Amino acid sequence: MTIGTRLFTWARGRFVGADAQGNRYYVERRPIPGRKARRWVVYKGAAEADRVPPEWHAWLHYTTDSALPPPSDKPWVAPHVPNRTGMPDAYLPPGHDLRGGHRQHATGDYEPWRPS
Repeated sequence: MTIGTRLFTWARGRFVGADAQGNRYYVERRPIPGRKARRWVVYKGAAEADRVPPEWHAWLHYTTDSALPPPSDKPWVAPHVPNRTGMPDAYLPPGHDLRGGHRQHATGDYEPWRPS
């Protein structure tokens, strides 16, 4: 966090809540009349936008007035994970060059489209 963000948060921010990753969310204490109150996040660690879970993303973008409850009570909901594209542990489908470039042969059920 930069010194400017730290000072702005201290002077104008009101703490709203935190997520499971330790990110802290703030709203402007005294918004300018006729405008929406600013909302922002102070990340714990590196500032990566994909580390904001969906319930807080909705609040940050004024979709909801308060953060949605975390969906941890639903067994089918997977925990939020950041986007891993470009990272060493990113998903690579079968046949990807970084996985050897070989994939299973087609089974014959594919018929390519040919324009008439």
